[in-house]
Amino acid sequence: MKKIKSALVSVFHKEGLEPIINKMIEQDIKIYSTGGTQKFIEGLGGKVNPVEELTGYPSILDGRVKTLHPKVFGGILARREEDHLGQLNKYEIPTIDLVIVDLYPFEATVASTNDEAAIIEKIDIGGIALIRGAAKNFNDVVIIPSQDEYSDLEHILNEQDGSSTLEQRTKLAAKAFGVSSHYDSAIFNYFNRSQNLPAFKSSVKGGETLRYGENPHQSATYHGNLDEMLKKISGKALSFNNLVDVDAALGLMREFKDDAPTFAVLKHTNPCGVATRDTLLEAWHAALAADPVSAFGGILISNTEIDLVTAQEIDKLFYEVLIAPSFSKDAKELLTKKSKRVLLEIKHWNIQKKSFKSLLNGVIVQDTDLTMESEHNMKVVTKSLPSGTQMDDLLFASKCAKHLKSNTIVLAKGNQLLGMGCGQTSRVDALKQAITKAKHFGFDLTGAVMASDAFFPFPDCVEIADKVGINAVIQPGGSIKDQLSIDYCDDNNLAMVMTGVRHFKH
Repeated sequence: MKKIKSALVSVFHKEGLEPIINKMIEQDIKIYSTGGTQKFIEGLGGKVNPVEELTGYPSILDGRVKTLHPKVFGGILARREEDHLGQLNKYEIPTIDLVIVDLYPFEATVASTNDEAAIIEKIDIGGIALIRGAAKNFNDVVIIPSQDEYSDLEHILNEQDGSSTLEQRTKLAAKAFGVSSHYDSAIFNYFNRSQNLPAFKSSVKGGETLRYGENPHQSATYHGNLDEMLKKISGKALSFNNLVDVDAALGLMREFKDDAPTFAVLKHTNPCGVATRDTLLEAWHAALAADPVSAFGGILISNTEIDLVTAQEIDKLFYEVLIAPSFSKDAKELLTKKSKRVLLEIKHWNIQKKSFKSLLNGVIVQDTDLTMESEHNMKVVTKSLPSGTQMDDLLFASKCAKHLKSNTIVLAKGNQLLGMGCGQTSRVDALKQAITKAKHFGFDLTGAVMASDAFFPFPDCVEIADKVGINAVIQPGGSIKDQLSIDYCDDNNLAMVMTGVRHFKH
């Protein structure tokens, strides 16, 4: 274990940095920084040693040169052995044990503007050099190359009192070179847009060539580190569609990770069966009952360990991937007998704080939708108040609706998804689809609740829901005609709560 005694912090985005800085202040870690990051840290009450005082040079050339100096990189790259430490002492260079960097947002800038001067200024030079230097010296230095690794550092600071293991530093170095590789690839591809050179494919752990993409005529490569999040127990290689579905499954089950045993079935990223019960076996049967037809060849996920009795029931169904935090020994022995079916163990529930999508010859970046409402931040807008049971079902249904393609409606009762409509061009069509599915599989909707991912522009949906027995509704609100739906509920003794948060998913 190596104790962090000093750190260089240089970040573009400051989100998520505050708890880290507060912990570093508490542990008396000496902090070096520059510019806006320095002001941010000082605003939190931290003492900062300005890099310009260390180097003897101010930030010059409009900020293009700040950290590129032997007194910075010497402290990062020096091996903690007699010869190197002697040279540091001779030239009065302090050691730096931790480097935190968040690079200039080059890809986001390319996606948002055609102004070449603005794009060029977002090519980070010092930051990349800091990342590579600290990663090279992983034996002695902890590198945090982006916001995605803040949770790793928080673990080191909070759980290990600021001391890191060689294994942790090695993993962070691998992530750092992945960040560097991806960043340089994006810059190359920008300059190469009119040069017709072979496209450069960035990679983490070399990049994994998949059998094909969404369809057999499309090639595909996965760039990432799946091993950080999941442990593959058995099964065939994951396909493009498997990876997309697994990502969706983890996003959904993350909402239920602290709940009673919960099981979900997904198909083409959409949850078609979800249930929470006292036992996992009961949750499995209830989730499957919501749509046993779509479950064939689906993605299955649990929020708790798969036991033998549940595994025996699951084994009767053909599925592509089964995901859980763990598997009992007997369950694992049973489920691995079918060699092509994939078993994945969840190592952690953390997901990326940013999401990306390629479009229009570029990339758009947004914050991942990590918001999930609770009873405390909802507003009852009708005369009828939801009962405790209804509120539980409303929260359950809202979690499901968040992870279905818009427009979407979820019908639920007793912490079980009864029917869902998704990907429809009108909210009425989504509701009709949900009702049809629920009735097709034998569910009585009397006393059920309805959740919508966005507001109701007209009272038609609540009227249709009322006529099939639904008596409570959850929706974000925000329409100029909200009152029409509220009035219908009041006239017909329905309860409605508004969350104020829309969950479109395209």
